[in-house]
Amino acid sequence: MYNHILLQNLTGMDYNTLEWQFFREGMSIYPIYQSVHSDASAALLKYEPGASAPNHEHLGYEHIFVLQGSQQDERGIYQAGDLLINHPGSSHSITSPGGCVVLAIWEKPVQFT
Repeated sequence: MYNHILLQNLTGMDYNTLEWQFFREGMSIYPIYQSVHSDASAALLKYEPGASAPNHEHLGYEHIFVLQGSQQDERGIYQAGDLLINHPGSSHSITSPGGCVVLAIWEKPVQFT
């Protein structure tokens, strides 16, 4: 039997109270889960102002819910409250000029190109 995972008041919480881990230059991660039965995972990602993630391909669906700030890719700008779903086989690079916090849910890991 599995316990559930609860993040209360996700859209209104003080993200600075979380124990962020280094992810890559200018980015931190707060892991929520990593499935032991599949490749699925979820995390909060925090982009410092000006941070970027290089081009990567989605091997499965990726759901991004922007919680704070905004980020952008080649297709548009995504602001707090926006939900972006990237399909398997799609690719993009991401920047966040002003910084942001997003909830990321991955069906499979991404592959950096």
